[in-house]
Amino acid sequence: MDTLALILSIIGSLNWGLVGIFRFDLVAWLFGGQTATLSRIIYTLVGLAGLWCITFLFRRRAIVGADE
Repeated sequence: MDTLALILSIIGSLNWGLVGIFRFDLVAWLFGGQTATLSRIIYTLVGLAGLWCITFLFRRRAIVGADE
């Protein structure tokens, strides 16, 4: 689950980079526009993956704290 969340977060960050630099939304271009059902599913999955990745911060601290 962690690997999938990280991959989706990377895809999302690359997409936002393209939007910010070139005004090009790759997800919308590939899947039929921003309001297309498949695009919305991808955006939702990327958002959920980003939320999951927040837990990486806390797990890392818990592991480091346990080693001391």
